[in-house]
Amino acid sequence: MTAPRIGVVTFPGSLDDVDALRAVRIAGAEPVPLWHGTADLQGVDAVILPGGFSYGDYLRCGAISRFSPVMGEVIDAANSGVPVLGICNGFQILCEAHLLPGALIRNDVRTFVCVDQELEVTGTDTAWTSDFTPGQQVTIVLKNGEGGFVADADTLDRLEGEGRVVFRYRNGNPNGSYRDIAGISNERGNVVGLMPHPEHNVDPLTGPTTDGMAFFTSVLSVLSARV
Repeated sequence: MTAPRIGVVTFPGSLDDVDALRAVRIAGAEPVPLWHGTADLQGVDAVILPGGFSYGDYLRCGAISRFSPVMGEVIDAANSGVPVLGICNGFQILCEAHLLPGALIRNDVRTFVCVDQELEVTGTDTAWTSDFTPGQQVTIVLKNGEGGFVADADTLDRLEGEGRVVFRYRNGNPNGSYRDIAGISNERGNVVGLMPHPEHNVDPLTGPTTDGMAFFTSVLSVLSARV
């Protein structure tokens, strides 16, 4: 059986696209580099928007990348059910593109944060989290300057009521995110955004855990089930 093809978009200022491609390969899928300026997803089965500082975070983080030619294709693919994962800056882009609600603002500590962050898994009914267990405690690298997730009270209540909060920060909130939210999904569960970086936690040689691997094995399981 042919391995699923997972595309990783590179924007001007992306930093973690190569890491994401490597994580995809380690998980057993075929990594496909995608360029922000080309409106072509090359027939991939899933898409990752990686971390970094696209367009230097001008205007707002992700605000310019949201209008890149590839994003029209990503939005259409997401709306048709294709799994899409936004990591850090990718999460910001998903919010700017209205594929996920809310916004990401400057950390309340007003400094860049880089830590091995403890998380609680609170949602496993998504294409990217099905290999986790509810309540599981994991450690994933977190590095951001504008990672505070904010939304109005009605949106927060809806996210919690619909089970769309997929991760929460444990043992301290590193950036002031409302209700300790570290990651969310859309209603369908195919689109997930989070601030921590699972692509940095797939190899015991380069991180304190391999807890990030479950993101990539989860989507492989979902894609394999569709064949």
